[in-house]
Amino acid sequence: MPRELIAVAPRTPILREYEEPSLNLGEVRLRSIFSAPKHGSELRGYRAETKDHTSPFEWERRMHVGEGGPPKFPTRLGNMTVGEVIEVGEGTTRFREGDRVFGHLPIRETHTVHEERLEEAPDKMAAEAIMYSDPAGVALSPVRDGKIGLGDRVAVFGLGAIGQMAVQIARLQGARWIAATDPIPIRRELAKRHGADVAIDPIAEDAGLVIKDLTDKIGVDVSLETSGNYTALNDALRSTGYMGTIVSSAYYTGDARALSLEGEWHRNRLTMISTRDVSQPLPDHPLWDTQRLHTEAFALLREGRLSVEGLVYPIVPFSESDEAYRDIDEAPEKSIKLGVVYEA
Repeated sequence: MPRELIAVAPRTPILREYEEPSLNLGEVRLRSIFSAPKHGSELRGYRAETKDHTSPFEWERRMHVGEGGPPKFPTRLGNMTVGEVIEVGEGTTRFREGDRVFGHLPIRETHTVHEERLEEAPDKMAAEAIMYSDPAGVALSPVRDGKIGLGDRVAVFGLGAIGQMAVQIARLQGARWIAATDPIPIRRELAKRHGADVAIDPIAEDAGLVIKDLTDKIGVDVSLETSGNYTALNDALRSTGYMGTIVSSAYYTGDARALSLEGEWHRNRLTMISTRDVSQPLPDHPLWDTQRLHTEAFALLREGRLSVEGLVYPIVPFSESDEAYRDIDEAPEKSIKLGVVYEA
């Protein structure tokens, strides 16, 4: 029987068997080739320790209300899969057996879904690049909201998948100088390879002080905070120049005492923007919406204007995906964006 990666309880990933369903009208079955999870929002549900788990978000009031909520386990893990169509149901018009497709699908050996949930995978586009279509779309949102322009100085805090894309997109947008910060060495090395002028270890150095000194004591025009870490957000406050802009695409959890809204925030008259690619309408509505944002991000990846070389790391066989998933939570220094390949 085929298997899938699930969490049976908070921070408890396992591989379990499942039965193949029959094909309904308009459905296709595909054999998975390559999958990846989201290391940010997906891990929140996996850890089950944020307000999303303890106090449900009420969309009418747009606030967290009450306690608890419906059980959230077991839950499937993974965000996107590239696969090959191996069977088609009646009424299917878009795909046929042998087609290479992708979609927002969890980490499992096969998928039986309606064809409208899938897209055709471009012939020459690597699976690793397709896995970055979500992070690239999320990263494009703060770059646009920050109004980064030709010649700007930019700092990116957090060099996971979204931060790595933010470095490259900021350069495409015209940034003259880019600083990138992250405590994990391999992430800093790859950010330098993909366009950052300087990569700073915020544990070993005072990132705000370094960035101010490297910019003639002025600071950057725009800071992009992608990590969801309060210390990194505080570094952004200290790194941004007078009347500059900080754009956060992150969801913050835990102890907020590392964040200080004292001198820099007050005296430098900073603007802080919360950005989210899927919260509509977007600031540039009606010309821009979520679909256009992600279509553009995908085009940049397909055209090779955004590089993912080395950025899907590590890549593990499906049989080891449970332990590898545990590592992205418990040992983040071992990964940037996990990739899963399936045995033939």
